[in-house]
Amino acid sequence: MLKNITLSVDEKLIRRAREKAQREHTTRNASFREWLKSYVSAEARVRNFDDLMQSLSYVKTGKKLTREEMNER
Repeated sequence: MLKNITLSVDEKLIRRAREKAQREHTTRNASFREWLKSYVSAEARVRNFDDLMQSLSYVKTGKKLTREEMNER
């Protein structure tokens, strides 16, 4: 279910957003929805990364690695 929201934005910014949306063959609403999804999912990505790092915390090299050693494949 979509909900409406009201924003207060500078007129010049609204005009520039409209022009950009037209160039990208989309709408400001669609662009804003995509931005909002990205905005809220950023926190989840950080949490997932932190969880991954925690799950790998048992890995120990036994020494401090050099830059070359860290970049070896």
